[in-house]
Amino acid sequence: MKKLIALSAIILCLAAFSPASKKHQNDQWISLFDGKSLNGWKVGANPESFKVEDGAIVVNGNVAHLFYDGPVMNHNFKNFEFKTKVMTFPGSNSGIYFHTGFQEKGFPSKGYEVQVNNSHTDWRRTGSLYAIEDVKEVYVKDNEWYTESITVQGKRVTIKINDKTVVDYTEPENLERSGGNKDRIISNGTFALQGHDPKSKVLFKDIMVKPLP
Repeated sequence: MKKLIALSAIILCLAAFSPASKKHQNDQWISLFDGKSLNGWKVGANPESFKVEDGAIVVNGNVAHLFYDGPVMNHNFKNFEFKTKVMTFPGSNSGIYFHTGFQEKGFPSKGYEVQVNNSHTDWRRTGSLYAIEDVKEVYVKDNEWYTESITVQGKRVTIKINDKTVVDYTEPENLERSGGNKDRIISNGTFALQGHDPKSKVLFKDIMVKPLP
């Protein structure tokens, strides 16, 4: 009996370190950025606003947007958890779009923007669901890495800064927005990182997504 128990323990141990088990453990969070290049990402106007240095995407330059265009979910997400590590520099502004689509120039008209801004003149601070549910408080400092996460499940959007919930918004049913905001609604689409202006410098790394049913 003792030999049988010992054998079972060995089998369980081997299974835990098997490739199939490792794949199962890693199949929830999926990396969207390889830390070395912009492979899987696409930018229209002003591509020089984005580069990769020391494992991070450096955003600095004229208005530009870097869209995820890679194979994960065919870059088309509906329900998901998204997280990335971010560092802002004094006076900088950026943003993370979701449910958006590639746009050659200008600020994306489709989807929502989650603000990245700890000290820019714009009063909407990091974690704001931009112009929908805004955050005035500053939860993190410039020159320090922090984690910004976004969860979308149905009509509900939850935004966290270092695991602290700063926005919990549920979009009303049958919502219709007017004018330039008509496509700023829950739908589906990809992610984009924003280059806001030449004086802004923001770093992104460890960009991850977990698709949800």
